[in-house]
Amino acid sequence: MHVMKKFIGYYKPYKKIFFIDMFCAMMISLIDLAFPQILNYLNDTLYLDTKEAILNSLLYLFIGLLIMYIVRAVCRFYVSGQGHIMGARMESDMRQDLFDHYEKLSFSYYDKNNTGEMMSRLVSDLFDISEFAHHGPENLFISLLKIIGSFVLLSFIHIPLTLILLSVTLIMLVFSYYQNKRMQATFTDNRRKIAGVNASLQDSLAGIRVVKSFANEDLEREKFYQSNDRFLKSKENNYNIMGIFYGGNNFFQGLLYLVILVAGGYFVAMGTLDPVSLATYALYINIFVAPIEILVEFTEMFQKGFSGFKRFLEVIETEPEIVDRPDAKELKDVKGVIDYQDVSFAYTDEEPVLNHVNIHIEAGKSVALVGPSGGGKTTLCSLLPRFYDVGDGSISIDGEDIRNFTLHSLRSSIGIVQQDVYLFAGSIRDNIAYGKPTASDEEIIEAAKKANIHDFIEALPDGYDTYVGERGTRLSGGQKQRVSIARVFLKNPKILILDEATSALDNESERHIQKSLEELAKNRTSITIAHRLSTIRNADEIIVITENGMEERGTHKELLAKNGVYANYYRLQFEGLDYDEDTIETIHSKA
Repeated sequence: MHVMKKFIGYYKPYKKIFFIDMFCAMMISLIDLAFPQILNYLNDTLYLDTKEAILNSLLYLFIGLLIMYIVRAVCRFYVSGQGHIMGARMESDMRQDLFDHYEKLSFSYYDKNNTGEMMSRLVSDLFDISEFAHHGPENLFISLLKIIGSFVLLSFIHIPLTLILLSVTLIMLVFSYYQNKRMQATFTDNRRKIAGVNASLQDSLAGIRVVKSFANEDLEREKFYQSNDRFLKSKENNYNIMGIFYGGNNFFQGLLYLVILVAGGYFVAMGTLDPVSLATYALYINIFVAPIEILVEFTEMFQKGFSGFKRFLEVIETEPEIVDRPDAKELKDVKGVIDYQDVSFAYTDEEPVLNHVNIHIEAGKSVALVGPSGGGKTTLCSLLPRFYDVGDGSISIDGEDIRNFTLHSLRSSIGIVQQDVYLFAGSIRDNIAYGKPTASDEEIIEAAKKANIHDFIEALPDGYDTYVGERGTRLSGGQKQRVSIARVFLKNPKILILDEATSALDNESERHIQKSLEELAKNRTSITIAHRLSTIRNADEIIVITENGMEERGTHKELLAKNGVYANYYRLQFEGLDYDEDTIETIHSKA
């Protein structure tokens, strides 16, 4: 009932179309039910009259029946046209709601769910829901009206024969009920299996360059074969049950005709039923059986739509972990003072990543985080824009807990350049403008110049309108990184998070970008994650984070003087370039 209540709610904006659709469906049913009655009436009255009376009445009969069937055609046009449009609009509403909800869900949801499965819910599941939204109520209404109407009219003709008909129909309904339960389970399983196919496909195609670089096409084919075969077996099981369902119902429909012919013959022989009434009865049997066939088809449609809508609700009813507080306010006039106060954090069912971290950053100052992978540097930065919420402790900006601010205003005040650059399919202009969708061409060009990529863009045949490809595949790693940096220049935030912002750049590009980033960081608070220690030598404070937590903190010179973990990292980077000890000592002294 909960699922159905949610489903019915999507009809609300289209109540007018829905009720007109149901009215037209009722008219179609009544006209279909009326024809045998009209024929029976004519047999008992007009067709027994004189030749002249019959001929004089035929024109009126023709006009009356013509009007009736014109009305039926108009109703059928509305049901088929506007009814389908209503279903398509409901599907569109659901798809928009699902996408909007995906946008609200926290990072933790995406950590646990596959993109291919999410796309399956957005596309294939909702198509079946659309078909059910239109045809379901209409088919159910028409079928029930015809079955009940024909049953009542059949009772007027011969009650004993109608009771026999009813008993066979009840047996048929019991059979359908039990088969329905089996079908629902198989359709739900189908949904899961096709989602697995989509997930496998998306994973393989998104990583096609990695697949080919490792020559693992056969491995991917085998993985896809496994998911595809699981779906096939699910479909085979589904069709076997459907075969029993349809075959059984077809048998019962044939049994209805058999019982009517044999029992009708018996009642004719006994003199309680005349042959003309039996012929009329047979006409109504056709009207009685046809909607039963529609109900059988409706059952399949219902199970597909219902299972799809349940999967839709699984997402819609998933509450985002990160939401605005009821009294959340806008973050305005940001100065940039950041405080991590006794912050602890752990991902679900995992060991804590951060334990009792305390960091104070003055407005306009820069802090660099260094250390081995897995120490919690990226996690520390992800907590500031509330991609995740702290487990214990608090984070504040300008002295106020970030949970008191709206997510939109908080994240709008923070610029992030990530190590894993993502460019959207579209032009270079579109991707730079993502930092400020209302930006003018002049602002976009200025941001590109600051990111040291303007000259490269201008040299392209299509300039700023150059298509970057899916995930920016038509650009090099360094070019993609500079486009992402240009976004941040355009956004112009008061707080910067640079997560390996220059990691994909060559040494010369890095020097240019580093100067640009230093210029951007002026009078802004910045947190930098870096493995290239040369990029953070001018940071106001450097914090060394390892699996043991914050081991060292201080300026570049102070940490070298300590000759601890940071100094060891610094030496290792130079050793990796085969510098000799004298050169290292010279560099240390200059530092």
